[in-house]
Amino acid sequence: MTDRALVVVRAGALTTVQDRGRPGYAHLGVPRSGALDPLAAALVNRLVGNPPDAAVLETTLNGCVLRPRSTVTVAIGGAPCPVTVGGRPAAWGAPVVVPAGELLDVGAATAGVRAYVAVGGGVAVEPVLGSRATDLLSGLGPAPLTDGTVLPLGTPAGPPARVDGAPQPCPPAELVLRVTPGPRDDWFTARAVRDLTTRAYRVSAASNRIGLRTEGPALERARTGELPSEGMVLGAVQVPPDGRPVVFLADHPTTGGYPVIAVVRAADLPAAAQALPGTPVRFVPVRRR
Repeated sequence: MTDRALVVVRAGALTTVQDRGRPGYAHLGVPRSGALDPLAAALVNRLVGNPPDAAVLETTLNGCVLRPRSTVTVAIGGAPCPVTVGGRPAAWGAPVVVPAGELLDVGAATAGVRAYVAVGGGVAVEPVLGSRATDLLSGLGPAPLTDGTVLPLGTPAGPPARVDGAPQPCPPAELVLRVTPGPRDDWFTARAVRDLTTRAYRVSAASNRIGLRTEGPALERARTGELPSEGMVLGAVQVPPDGRPVVFLADHPTTGGYPVIAVVRAADLPAAAQALPGTPVRFVPVRRR
């Protein structure tokens, strides 16, 4: 039994292992997966001296509690949340030393949805297709964490950053998503195409790592029937039969038969990872590059 390990005392609502994911395997039907807020994951890795592709933990809403078997350096970022070590308040957004056997409590998010926990050396579960990421759709990678799970840790690659705190973006009060029209906008009426970028939507509580679902006006089809399944990309705005747009996130399927009315710019998707249910959503049209 190695002492380079974390014991999960409380797994929380949904805590998974994530890294940069598995891009490049869509032709095999494998989703990309990876951290929904990759900027936050990269920052906490940098704070503890890890390379940017080291695996971290992604929590959802109510955090998690961990106990290291040896002294480790950790950093928590993404959704702001209270952090304690051994019952004492500790820094969020900065490197923190957790002695062996002490409890690290990553509390419930005070804003946003997903917090990221980096540990010096990274989470060293066995990689699948070059990634340690949990993929909820395909089942690849480690299962979502449960109480009592033991996670092996790698060897620290470098010293932690010398900072008191790193600036991070606030979770969005309004989620603004820039969209390029198409490729199947011709499957919708002119009014529906206009409604997408002029009407008000909100984040649905049914959102998950696969897609950000919205509540708002249904988009009217100009064509009946269904498409043959075709390739889907990250950020695709697919419209299912209820007419409410769904923005595909990291665990999205690689193919689908519902028409895609637009595609969200990749740079806007990290904010989608932190948008709480009820957050206003605005789709803003941009020209194709």
